[in-house]
Amino acid sequence: MSERRIVQRGLYFEEFDETAVYVHSPGRTVTEADNVLFTTLTMNTQSLHLDAEWSKGTEFGERLINSMFTLSTLVGTSVAQLTQGTIVANLGFSDVSFPHPMHAGDTMYSETRVLSKRLSKSRQGQGVLEFEHIAKNQHGEVVAVAKRSTLMLCLPAEAS
Repeated sequence: MSERRIVQRGLYFEEFDETAVYVHSPGRTVTEADNVLFTTLTMNTQSLHLDAEWSKGTEFGERLINSMFTLSTLVGTSVAQLTQGTIVANLGFSDVSFPHPMHAGDTMYSETRVLSKRLSKSRQGQGVLEFEHIAKNQHGEVVAVAKRSTLMLCLPAEAS
């Protein structure tokens, strides 16, 4: 008897539901090490992310998590559920905001809505989706919002 194989993947264009909220799991607790590594890897020398003593004198009183790490992690948390192996390309980001800062030790929880979807006019077998990604911390405060346009694969003919 041959065993059935189930491969983890994202959703194909036709499988996305514009009325659903996709809740991503697990959450991600962000550490000081995450922040320092990401900040230095990306050559961002902003003292607000690296210098604890300097940051004490800011309105926040401590270092903040790099907002680009927050954005990257927000999008990353959606990959396994939505786009793993089914995305062709990111087309762009818009309306990115960080309403509340992230701090070391915060846990990010995220969700995604499909704002729009349409078949590609120029690329057969592909469609364009616009997502809205939202991240909240453990207190329910929104820490990041981003709209993202993607080019997604349609269902393969053999899967239809």
